[in-house]
Amino acid sequence: MAKEEAFHHRASLKQKNKPFKRRFATKNEMRDKSKGRTQRVNIKGKVQRKHTRADRRNALRTEQRKKRDQIITNTRIFTGRHRAPKIVAVIPLCPGLDMAETLRALYGSVEEQFPEKAPRTMRVLNVGRFKQTVQFVEVGRNLLDILDIAKVADYMIMGLSASIEVDAFGEQSLAAIQNQGHPTVFPVVQGLEDVAVKRRGEVKKSLQSFMAHFFPEIDRVFTTDSQTEALTVLRMITAQVPRGVKWREVRPYMLAEAVEFEPSQEDPDVGKLAITGYVRGANLSANRLIHIPNFGDFQIECIYNVPVAVEEAKGNAIEEDDEPTVLDRPVATLQDSLVDANEPNQMANEQTWPEEEEMAAWKQQMEMLEEEEERQAGERVVRVPRGTSNYQAAWIPDGSDAGSDSGSDSDSDLDMMNGSDSGSGSESGEEESDNEDYDEIRVDAQGAAITDEPAQDDDAQSDTEMLSPEENASQLKAYLHERERQNRDDLQFPDEVDTPMEISARQRFARFRGLQSFRTSPWDAYENLPLDYARIFQFENMRRTQQRVMRLAEDAPAKSGMHVRVILRAVPQKVAQSFSADRPFVVFGLLQYEHQMSVVHFTVTRSDAYLEPVRSKDPLVVHFGFRRYNVQPLFSQHSRAGSNGVHKFERFLQHGTVSVATIYAPIQMGTVPVALYLPTPAGSAGFMADGSPQLPTLVGTGSSLDANPSRILAKRIILTGAPYKIHKRGAVIRFMFFSPDDVAWFKPVQMYTKHGRVGHISESLGTHGYMKCIFDGPIKQMDTVCMNLYKRVFPKWSTTMWAEHEQSEAQRLQWVAPAAEGEDKDEDAMEL
Repeated sequence: MAKEEAFHHRASLKQKNKPFKRRFATKNEMRDKSKGRTQRVNIKGKVQRKHTRADRRNALRTEQRKKRDQIITNTRIFTGRHRAPKIVAVIPLCPGLDMAETLRALYGSVEEQFPEKAPRTMRVLNVGRFKQTVQFVEVGRNLLDILDIAKVADYMIMGLSASIEVDAFGEQSLAAIQNQGHPTVFPVVQGLEDVAVKRRGEVKKSLQSFMAHFFPEIDRVFTTDSQTEALTVLRMITAQVPRGVKWREVRPYMLAEAVEFEPSQEDPDVGKLAITGYVRGANLSANRLIHIPNFGDFQIECIYNVPVAVEEAKGNAIEEDDEPTVLDRPVATLQDSLVDANEPNQMANEQTWPEEEEMAAWKQQMEMLEEEEERQAGERVVRVPRGTSNYQAAWIPDGSDAGSDSGSDSDSDLDMMNGSDSGSGSESGEEESDNEDYDEIRVDAQGAAITDEPAQDDDAQSDTEMLSPEENASQLKAYLHERERQNRDDLQFPDEVDTPMEISARQRFARFRGLQSFRTSPWDAYENLPLDYARIFQFENMRRTQQRVMRLAEDAPAKSGMHVRVILRAVPQKVAQSFSADRPFVVFGLLQYEHQMSVVHFTVTRSDAYLEPVRSKDPLVVHFGFRRYNVQPLFSQHSRAGSNGVHKFERFLQHGTVSVATIYAPIQMGTVPVALYLPTPAGSAGFMADGSPQLPTLVGTGSSLDANPSRILAKRIILTGAPYKIHKRGAVIRFMFFSPDDVAWFKPVQMYTKHGRVGHISESLGTHGYMKCIFDGPIKQMDTVCMNLYKRVFPKWSTTMWAEHEQSEAQRLQWVAPAAEGEDKDEDAMEL
């Protein structure tokens, strides 16, 4: 017989003691027990395997192979029979420098003849010793030329002087190059042999310290006084791998060698433009657009491959065809359009039937218009003898004006007795004398005379409009003082406004709303949009579209390093006329969608050198990557947005903070540098009071952010009030509103004090805007009660392309440095 076992009921619950109730479970005791050991958390979804020595070796070998392939890719276009030359920009930083002397030394170091008569941008040196080709591009002291060549150069030679300091224009050029990104820089000093031997080391050290302020990677300053030193500079240029600038390497660009224009039969001012040069950066496709600075975007008709072999390698070629061949033609269905904005459909807007209040308002307005028409219909002009008063003119009956042509029979009889003839030649003279004896007076339907203000003649009006130079200067000073006061008030009392007394607050601030939380309160990004938002383009996912566009550019037929001829269609003739062999002519290829307009944002940091206030919507000139625009940006805070995507609008661009500027502009893929300059007034003479040239004023620098039309810029205003009576948590507030209707209107909005209390409006007191408020704690008598109201603001559609040929003489002169004494002026740079 089996032994009976006791029945055991399995417990459905297990006791779990709370960890913080255990013994020795305090923080200090647990820290002492663990003795520095940390609890390892397993990563879910990943297989944990031990890396062996062979795995680490394979990872290093893979990384090494990637770097080697990258170096081969970067240097492939500079080697071989059809190698592209390395572009070396030669920039003088000091006035009076002759950079041709530096180039003569570099040519002489490899025993080559310097081409004196060659254009300054077409001096190509074939260094057979190093199997490299170098193209020197010498630019004058023109900031636009310096910025353009720095965007496409592989190296830059900065000209310094051992006896002349770098002037303001040179420092501004260095700051501009530093901001937009730059390749490897070689500072070369001239005139060092004229300095005493003991001071040469000191001079080189001082110049090296100055250049390291702008380019920290510079560790030495070069000279070309001897052949050995010049050969060292040339060897470093040919042996090194050019350091790429990331923002320009993602799109194709070219330095034009030749430009040919073929006018069309329909319009001789518009035709085809052929640009010849080497493709650099990314690959070029005929389906994309070409951007020419100062002129805009154009479509490609065809791309030809024009191979150019090195002279010394042509004899070794065996049955190779060097004739131009068609490389790529656009596909009609895939080619980018020149349409940059949508055409808004006015009939597609929401149509609603007017409400009764709107109908009543229109009816009242129509009645006022009818009364005005009746009043004007009852007025008439009467002629009275000179000296007749308005009271006497009111007694003149209708149709019996003292000087009217339809007079009584006695008037006609009197004319016949005087022997007047209607066909006599003295009729005009008699009428003039008759008009001199009478005045014209306007009377209403009741006969009352209508008196107006005496009209001023044109001469008097012009005298009042024309101001003297002293008055104009005083008004300008008052205007600038007012802007400084507003900027100072914005710093001390940001966004605080006074409630108007002559108009109701609910009418003045009707478009503002209250938010309980600036970061989390819901705000629809697509409500009450302006009509300009119907013209822009928006991406569902900007990052994903950018990645797809970048991959699409890799399959373009015109590879980087090819010598091609690009044929553009519908190009104005003035583009070809602007080409000069002594000035760099650069073109950029656009990526897909980069021609369409959208709401573009970029970060901005104020320049420390410019101290004047910069207000939102002030006109500025923005250098946006390879583009230049006239804009009126809106500034906002650069902060992480909450769940509602709201960012605070800023009235002024302040020092020491990073702000975000918002404009309407073409879409820009990737991150590009941005620089803001102050435009020169059209009427300015281009010179300062002391006679020095007016250099371009740098307002701020930054980089592009994104193209996001759903970013909400909320303008904040703060209504303030003062406590009148305080009882525990309740208080009577005054001076915030001046009518009980306004108090009832803004009752749902939350309030706060500057000392940290939060409250709300309880009820209105009296008829002068006093209100009873309840706070979360007692407030102090010297405290200030505030109420935040927000309104969304939008940028202006005022973006236009900045074109050098459309600027005035003064506006062009600000980009050109003055010629030094005894130095010939640069004719191409100063050509207007």
